[in-house]
Amino acid sequence: MNILVIGNGGRESAICDTIKRFRPEAKLYVAPGNGGTAVKYTNVEIGVNEINKLVSFAKDNDIDLTVVGPEEPLVLGVVDAFQKEGLKVFGPNEACATFEGSKDFTKIFLTKYNVPTAKYLTFTKEEEMAAKEAVQSFSLPVVIKADGLAAGKGVLICESYKDAEEAISEIFSGKFQEAGDKIVIEEFLTGIEASLLCLVDGKTIVPLETARDYKRALDNDGGLNTGGMGGFSPNPIITPQVKAQIETEILNPIIEGFKTEGLDYHGILFIGLMIEEGKAKVLEFNVRFGDPETQSILSRLETDLVEVFEACMNGTLAELNLKWSTKPSVTVVLASRGYPETSEKGVPIYGLDTLEVDTYLYHAGTKLEDDIIKTNGGRVLAVTRIGETLEEARLAAYKEVEKIKFDGMQYRTDIAKM
Repeated sequence: MNILVIGNGGRESAICDTIKRFRPEAKLYVAPGNGGTAVKYTNVEIGVNEINKLVSFAKDNDIDLTVVGPEEPLVLGVVDAFQKEGLKVFGPNEACATFEGSKDFTKIFLTKYNVPTAKYLTFTKEEEMAAKEAVQSFSLPVVIKADGLAAGKGVLICESYKDAEEAISEIFSGKFQEAGDKIVIEEFLTGIEASLLCLVDGKTIVPLETARDYKRALDNDGGLNTGGMGGFSPNPIITPQVKAQIETEILNPIIEGFKTEGLDYHGILFIGLMIEEGKAKVLEFNVRFGDPETQSILSRLETDLVEVFEACMNGTLAELNLKWSTKPSVTVVLASRGYPETSEKGVPIYGLDTLEVDTYLYHAGTKLEDDIIKTNGGRVLAVTRIGETLEEARLAAYKEVEKIKFDGMQYRTDIAKM
């Protein structure tokens, strides 16, 4: 089986490795890939947004299945382009990908179908002064979000109204380009954050195992927001009672809303949740696997991932029996110096060949150069371990982290520390 995975991050590495775990005979291509996928699979020098080139490659190389990792090509309509050519592709179409392409679109949907979420107001660039006046009606802290895709950096939590006004000006200044042409001002939700990735096949929604992500760069949730510095699965905050509330008040209204709106959603729906006093509210939707939640979750999967993808595409999710390891997993992200504001590239990485065989090492910002793995981005590697207990998995993950060395390497030391 020939499979093309679009992307170059830790999420795509996890997808590839999980496919290979169940389908060792599969031929995997990764566009554009990273240093790790260059060693294990076949990298293709095509960018994630070069949709016509990706379609041509799939046709010319008899690709049986394409899996789309990042959000941007989904928002740009890569799935529609593949389907137009009769090619099998996993991911939501352009219309459904708007849930990640526009936070305002998502908030309108959530409100319309009575899904619990934070109160909000939306303003365009031309309404900047009105936005600055309206922000005063929100309690502090208040959240200011760029409406469109901003690489995980378009969400600003403001502790004062002065900071909020500056955030509004910053987003409207063009820092995030067209993603900042509209902003969403949102009530700050308190509680504990959780990630719920769900499979959707157009008529059924099935949650995967739960996870928690750590967004802030520094220990104790200090520093700037990042794409994610680590995580673990399962997330104990999602108790059976919370699961029941999520199913009744969130998942059921979502799938009914999709049907009512004529949204033929096939793929992953990532639901960011805030949980307080046993009640979950929706923070955001993403239309693809989360990173680094994917690394923690897929490491525990005991069902052929290709079968999972095919059930989503074929509308047979209700017949799928998902199996999971009962053991928890912990993922620690290793980042380059300066992340999330800057990153160093071309720094040699040492110690990768000293890791235990049962360690999941997922490459992200790496490249293979002169037979040496080097840094090539902000989040460089993700180390995942499974243990009998969460603490055992945590200790094992950090023991492996200590074996890896590169100049400027940074990571949080409190992932899964309960």
